[in-house]
Amino acid sequence: MQFPTHIVSAGGIVEDGRGNILLVKAHDDGWVYPGGIIEIGENLMNGVIREIKEESGIDAKVSYLISVVSNTAIHKWYDGVTDVPTKVMFDFLCKAVGGELATSAETSECRWVPKEQVLDLITLPAIRMRYQAYLNYTGSVNYIEYVTAKTSECDVKLQRKV
Repeated sequence: MQFPTHIVSAGGIVEDGRGNILLVKAHDDGWVYPGGIIEIGENLMNGVIREIKEESGIDAKVSYLISVVSNTAIHKWYDGVTDVPTKVMFDFLCKAVGGELATSAETSECRWVPKEQVLDLITLPAIRMRYQAYLNYTGSVNYIEYVTAKTSECDVKLQRKV
């Protein structure tokens, strides 16, 4: 039997307690909230805290789960050759608890943005949709399935509260 292959990642929507959200400018994707692939043997919450620190210099703690998101499209990686399998993403609300803004090998800029201005900067449709789920959060976890043919498109297949 062959086990299915999925990429598991986590994103952190980090609040600073003054109405601002942490955004990082990724080299390939423009402005996004921090996050990335969970490493082997790492749990989701430790992974998102690590990704936030690595990409922005900010120390954070996880408050709660906002969304579980699946991108069920198989598409090509940035190399144009490698197939990217289904992605399962967990988005958490996080609180900043320390650190200083700093860029990394993955980011060219990072900044605090007023919560209501974040969508003015995020251009990737899937990241915009996931951030909107945070804005619409009412206490129930969002479940979203979408497919992308390329990063400029996002076709929502299912969206519901669970």
